[in-house]
This record gives sequence, structure tokens and C-alpha cells, in this order.
Amino acid sequence: MAFGGLNSGGGSGQPQAEINMVPLIDVMLVLLVIFMITAPLLSHSIVIDLPQVTSQQVKEDPEIIDLAVDESGQIFWNEQPVAKDELPARLREIATRQPQPDLRLRADRNTRYELLAEIMGDATRAGVKGLGFVTTPGATKPAADALPGAEQPAS
Repeated sequence: MAFGGLNSGGGSGQPQAEINMVPLIDVMLVLLVIFMITAPLLSHSIVIDLPQVTSQQVKEDPEIIDLAVDESGQIFWNEQPVAKDELPARLREIATRQPQPDLRLRADRNTRYELLAEIMGDATRAGVKGLGFVTTPGATKPAADALPGAEQPAS
């Protein structure tokens, strides 16, 4: 590699562009040493004699409990009418089961929200971990229909 001064009498006066290979070689040697040390450690393994299982896993589908509330506030437990004061005891009973049954709440469109909030509170206090809501899919209404007193667009 040639080094020259600014005004050395070496010819053209243009700086020489050469790649310095020494740092690259140093890095490659360090990587080579690291890989030589770690490669034998990667192939080290322990032989373990694992037991063989011949039975199939049993998958249990959790029981589904349908809790329905009609427009008048009558509560139905799996299609059977149940008194409102009896509901917390039934919810505590299903909360202790393993696996815990899925509780699905169906309510009439005109059911008071207050009653639904009481049922959800009873389920939470009883320890029910999952509560699902059953709805009927249908066409969504435009936003103008949802607001009372909103004007309909003229056609």
C-alpha cells in the first residue's frame, strides 16, 4: 500500500483508492474462532427414553346452558321456566362444575336492560367465567334510523 504526501514527487498527484483488507480479515478470523468453539456445543444432546402412550386423548365438549328472558321478564333455564330468586343458586351450581358449562343469554328485543344487568351481575357473583350473548344476524339499519327524530333522506 502506498502512502504519499500532498506534494510528493510520485506522479499524477491524484490520491490512490485502495481497500484496506486488514480489518475485514481480523473480523473473519474472530468469527471463525467463535464458530469453531460453539459448533461442538450445538451437537451435544442427552438421550432420554420417553414413555409411549397408546390411548387417544378424550375431548369433552362443555355443556351449553341456554338462559332466555322474554319480553315480560320471565326467565327460562334450558327452555324450562325458573323463578328469578332461584337463578343465583343455579348459577353457583354451574360455576363449581369442571369443566364449567357455557352460559348463553338470549333476550327478547324489548326486555328491560335492568333485568339483563341483574342476571349478568348474578352470574359474575356466582363465579361464572364465560357468558355469551345470542343474537339473530340481520340487516343493519342505517344510522339515520337509529336516532329518534332523524329525518329520512328524500328519494
